[in-house]
Amino acid sequence: MSNPVERYQKLGFKESFVKIHRYPLACKELGFILRAAYTEFPKNLQALIVQDTITAFRLLPGMQTRSAVSGAHVLLQSAEASLPKQKKNLVVAEFKQAMVAHKRRCKARKEEKVSGSAHLPQDILVHVFSFLDMQSLVSAELVCWSWNLAASDNQLWHAQYAMLFGNSDNNLKISGSQRSKEIGSNEYVSLREEVVIGTSIDWKEAFKRECRGTLSKKLRYSRGYCENCKTIVWVDNLKCSNEHCRSHSEVKPVTASEVVEYILDGSTSFSTSSSDSESDSEEDSLQMSRLWAYPY
Repeated sequence: MSNPVERYQKLGFKESFVKIHRYPLACKELGFILRAAYTEFPKNLQALIVQDTITAFRLLPGMQTRSAVSGAHVLLQSAEASLPKQKKNLVVAEFKQAMVAHKRRCKARKEEKVSGSAHLPQDILVHVFSFLDMQSLVSAELVCWSWNLAASDNQLWHAQYAMLFGNSDNNLKISGSQRSKEIGSNEYVSLREEVVIGTSIDWKEAFKRECRGTLSKKLRYSRGYCENCKTIVWVDNLKCSNEHCRSHSEVKPVTASEVVEYILDGSTSFSTSSSDSESDSEEDSLQMSRLWAYPY
């Protein structure tokens, strides 16, 4: 039976902080853990969490994104609210130093007046973007118009469709009644006709249609429980992100509160079905509209 320290270490915060796309999520999740249960943890786990918080701040200067700064601020606020005075002062000092270094790096980059990505040909950008998961691909679309054009490539979204929904060429021909209920009978018929007669399909639009309902809720979760790894993992396209994991099945979505319960008592009784209530319908609509927003 694992203990709280071992379960916490399996969450992989240190590995997550060095990844630009994971950094904001990891900061916010660690901040939630601090607020929710810091005083309930054993002393050795408390020390480990403080060290991870300091590590996150020391890595901030290398994270040149607004979301990273926002995530670091959330972590700072949680640390100020939860840590004893001595540890809080230590963490705050690290954050201030990190912000000074971060601003200097931002200023240096602006003075260079060089944007290497602006000179990349579209086919190179498309190839690079082919390695991204769905959420990262959508984020790339919001950077600038050239990235938006590359990230909207039809073949990229064909691959994303196939990854999430299975064989894209046959998928719409299978379980037709079920899919017609999920995406609307008229849209389903239209999309199915495109597949049957072999016309060009806008795979991004097809992906958006499929994302409605339960799947749109699942895509909100950045964590899930992997039965193969026997732990909570980061999620990429609803799959376990661990490289060594051979499981291709979907992981079970996990909330931040359930992460805390998992650390405390090893609970794996995750019940995110409550998120499927009708009261969430307006929030789902808002989440999806934000997900597919475009730059102006």
